[in-house]
Amino acid sequence: MVAALSGGVDSATAAAVLVEAGHRVIGMTLRLYDARGTAASAGGRCCGPRDMEDARRVCAHLGIPFYVVDLAAEFERRVMDDFVDSYLAGRTPNPCARCNQHIKFSPLLRRARALGAEAVVTGHYARLEPDAAGRVRLRRAVDQDKDQSYFLFAMPADEMAAVRFPLGGMRKEEVRRRAAELGLPNADKPESQEICFVPDGDYAGFVERRALVRPAPGRVEDESGGDLGAHGGVHRFTVGQRRGLGFAGPGGRPLYVTRIDPARRAIVVGDRAAAERRAIEVEDLHWLAGDEPPTGTLSAAVQVRHRGRPVAAQVECLPGRRARLLLDDPLVAAPGQAAVFYDGDTVLGGGWITRRSSSDPGGEMARP
Repeated sequence: MVAALSGGVDSATAAAVLVEAGHRVIGMTLRLYDARGTAASAGGRCCGPRDMEDARRVCAHLGIPFYVVDLAAEFERRVMDDFVDSYLAGRTPNPCARCNQHIKFSPLLRRARALGAEAVVTGHYARLEPDAAGRVRLRRAVDQDKDQSYFLFAMPADEMAAVRFPLGGMRKEEVRRRAAELGLPNADKPESQEICFVPDGDYAGFVERRALVRPAPGRVEDESGGDLGAHGGVHRFTVGQRRGLGFAGPGGRPLYVTRIDPARRAIVVGDRAAAERRAIEVEDLHWLAGDEPPTGTLSAAVQVRHRGRPVAAQVECLPGRRARLLLDDPLVAAPGQAAVFYDGDTVLGGGWITRRSSSDPGGEMARP
């Protein structure tokens, strides 16, 4: 088996428990970007120089081979460029889901098969288990606080049978304990908290440094079109944002970003109710349950952000890998984020939020 090692304790423990079980394991770390001279090189994030060294130390401790796979060019195109383009277009990107979609599995599986390995192992908190018909299904982790199934909805469905998530049935405290018992050199390493290629958390600064044309300032408006002042660029905002706006409503009531209009460089703010949606549209659908994408309308629980509250919904499947969702309860759903569909703890699939539907009882479409 090939163990994908980020340098963190989770992937290290996943590799270690397989070695302990008698499997032949090969460790691989992905080089995804150049973190030299940045805070990422100091550790506490994934995929930086120190993290690769930590992965190397884990492999030495386990007595398994260690390889570094350079996917920086693909990661830049598929994840980093998408991140920048999304913010400039008024969308909120989801780089972890994009990385799982394009980077984490298919490239490693190709290398694993070339080495004669039967599967790729990662430290994700999710489960891959057979259903009654013997087909592999993606399910939530036992540890609901650590569950990462939301970020995995777009993983290649035809490759799930060749992926293993050994931590899916474990809780985080158990993983830490097992790492210590196995003597792993990174057993006490802190968890990654920020996006790996933006280690200082300054997303707007990252976008400005990488944009071909510096983002232009614009105006902040209320729901009636009234001018509230200037802003430094649409890339600094996301639908549903409340903190850091610098504006308050009458009587000091909080305001939320309800819409972003990149064509006019306008940020629209209002009450939370104006930011919430009952009907939304999604595109680029990925289905993990069933041999064929469904047709017609199905019932599902929809989750529109990590750790978000799943809401019952009707999912109307449309041509062109699109769907219209009618939620039982309104939610803030930012364009660019993922809408993931669940049946209980099983991931059915999901797609990328594009806009509020024209049939939304709450009002007009948020974006043209």
